[in-house]
Amino acid sequence: MFRKVFILLFTVVVTCMAGICFAQDPNGAETLAQNPQAPVDYVWVLVCGFLVFFMQAGFAMVEAGFCRAKNATNLMAKNTIDFVLASLVFMAVGFAFMMGNDYKGLIGISGWFLHGESYDVGRYLVFFWQLVFAGTAATIVSGAVAERLKFKAYFLYSLAVAAIIYPIYGHWVWGGGWLSKLPFGLGHVDFAGSGVVHTIGGFVGLAGAIVLGPRFGKFGKDGKPRAIPGHSIVHAALGTFILWFGWFGFNPGSTFSAHQLRIAVIAVNTNLAAAAGAAVALLLVFMKTKKWDVGMMLNGCLAGLVAVTAPCAWVEAWAAVVIGAIAGLLVVISVYFWEARGIDDPVGAVSVHAVNGVWGLISVGLFADGTYGLGVTTEPFVKGLFYGGGYGQLIAQAIGAAVCVTWAFGLGYIVFKAMDKYFGVRVAPEEELKGLDVIEHGTPAYPNFYTTNQE
Repeated sequence: MFRKVFILLFTVVVTCMAGICFAQDPNGAETLAQNPQAPVDYVWVLVCGFLVFFMQAGFAMVEAGFCRAKNATNLMAKNTIDFVLASLVFMAVGFAFMMGNDYKGLIGISGWFLHGESYDVGRYLVFFWQLVFAGTAATIVSGAVAERLKFKAYFLYSLAVAAIIYPIYGHWVWGGGWLSKLPFGLGHVDFAGSGVVHTIGGFVGLAGAIVLGPRFGKFGKDGKPRAIPGHSIVHAALGTFILWFGWFGFNPGSTFSAHQLRIAVIAVNTNLAAAAGAAVALLLVFMKTKKWDVGMMLNGCLAGLVAVTAPCAWVEAWAAVVIGAIAGLLVVISVYFWEARGIDDPVGAVSVHAVNGVWGLISVGLFADGTYGLGVTTEPFVKGLFYGGGYGQLIAQAIGAAVCVTWAFGLGYIVFKAMDKYFGVRVAPEEELKGLDVIEHGTPAYPNFYTTNQE
C-alpha cells in the first residue's frame, strides 16, 4: 500500500516539475516596486498568521484539560501531527485545489507544490494564511474523538482534511468557486471562516464521534450520560485564553491588509461576542445546576468566537453581543442535545464549532449592516435582512451552510467509516482503560502519577 502511494506521489511530483515555468517574483522586488506600502500589509498578515498558528497550543491545552491525564500525551501528539501533515500536504496539493485557477467553479487546478508561477512572495503569503486555517480545521476534530481514536487513524484523517475536505470547500467560498457566485445577495460570504474552518472541523468531528461510539463509562445502563471530569480546568482555561488571544489574529487578519481600518471594528466585535457567549453559558448552567460551571463558561466563550468569525467585519457592536449571546445559548443546548442521543464529545467541539459555525454563517444574512464590502471599503456592501437587505443574503448564507454541513459530515463519515472497516479506528478496550499515552506513545504526561489501572 505505502509503495503504491509513494509511486503515485513521485509521479505527481515529476509531472508537475516537468511543466515548471519561471517564477513571478520570488524575492519581492517587483512587488515592492509596484506597491511601496506592501511591507506593512505583509507584516500584518504574517503576524496575524503567527497568532493563528499559536492557536494550536490553545486547542492542545483545552483538549488536555477537558480530558483525563492518562491521555494528555496522546492529545499533544495529535495536536502536533495534524499541523505537521497539513503543512506538507497543503503545500503539495491542498493549496492548488483551494486557490488555484478555477475550474468550472468546482476546484483549483494550478499551484502544485508552490512551484513555477506560485514561487512568488504574494502567493506564499496567501499560502501561509490558508495553511494556518487548514491546520485549525484539522485540529478541531481531535477534541470530538479524544481518548479512543487510534493514532494512525488520526494521521490519515488529518491528511484527508488538509488535502481535500478543507481546500475544496474553501475554493467554493474563497477561491472563486460556485458558492461565492450564488445569485442571491453578494453570493455566499464568510469573512474569516465560521463555515470554511469551524463548521468543516466540527462536522467532521461529529462524524468521527458517531463512528467511534462513546467512551467506556460515559453512559450508564439506563442510557443516561455520566460526567467524566477532565484532569485540569487550569489547562482548559489557559487554552481558552490562548484561543481568545489568537482570534485577534484570526478575524482582523482576514482583512489581508493593515490599511483596512475596519480591523478596529473587527477586533471589538470579536471580543464582545466572546464575552457575551461566556456570560450567557455561565448563567444558563447556573440556573439549571446552581453551580458556576467554569467549563461551560469557557466553551461559551469559544462558541461566541466561532459564531462571530463569519460576520465580524459586517456588523455593529450590539449585533456582535447578540450573536455571541445566542452562541452561548446554543452551546449549552447543543451539549445536552448530543449527549441525549448517545454521542460522546469529550470537549464539546461539535457544540462549539459545528453548531455555532452554522449560526455564524446565518447571522451574516441577518445582521450585516451595509457599511463594509468583501474585504474592501467600496461598494457593493454586505447587507442583511435587519438592515433592509431583503432575503437575498440570508438565502445565500443558508445555502452555503447547508452545503458545508453536508460536505463536511458526508466526507468525514466516509473517511472514518472506511478506515474503521479497513483496520478499525478505535483502540482496544484494555488500551482505552489504561490510557493512550503509554500504549501508543510510550510516554505518560505525568510519570510520577501514572498507574496501570486508571479509569
